[in-house]
Amino acid sequence: MANSGLQLLGFTLALLGFIGTIACTIMVEWKASSYAGDNIITAQAMYEGLWQSCVSQSTGQIQCKVFDSILQLPAMVQATRGLMVTSILLCFFAMMVAIFGMECTNCIENGSAAKEKVALVGGVIFIIAGLLALVGTSWYGSRITQEFYNPFTPTNSRYEFGKALYIGWAAAMLILMGGGFLSCSCPKKDTGRPAGRKSHV
Repeated sequence: MANSGLQLLGFTLALLGFIGTIACTIMVEWKASSYAGDNIITAQAMYEGLWQSCVSQSTGQIQCKVFDSILQLPAMVQATRGLMVTSILLCFFAMMVAIFGMECTNCIENGSAAKEKVALVGGVIFIIAGLLALVGTSWYGSRITQEFYNPFTPTNSRYEFGKALYIGWAAAMLILMGGGFLSCSCPKKDTGRPAGRKSHV
């Protein structure tokens, strides 16, 4: 019988990662304006996400603008959008699959081979979703780093990692761990001969 405690732990971690991925995707602080260098105006802070950009004034007023055209966006932003949305959809599908395969549910007969396979499939889909989220956030972060250290980037146009990236990395790791626990909770089948039986030539 599969380890129901390990399954529950994996599902909980993946669920937290799923929530974190949604929060990361809709957040605007994927990159934040940097204050490194000289002649930086600190009266306002600029943030940019996958869907909109915002400017926060020192008075506390925040102005946001949704990106007008998808076609005018950089390919990196479009690809990151696709990766994060796909990760969210896969996480949702994996949750539905894993629920049917967990030992604590009665959707499928407990102890059956089909139930164990369903739980394994749910774990694998979680792992794929976690990898997509990790690739999306890491790719975006890598581009921020390249632009920050590019000597041709104007000082007032340099950005640093925003809060959304850290949340995205943490969420991706939770999904990967959750999927791993779900996959490892399925027992190994014994393919050897039963004890006491002898083969006759």
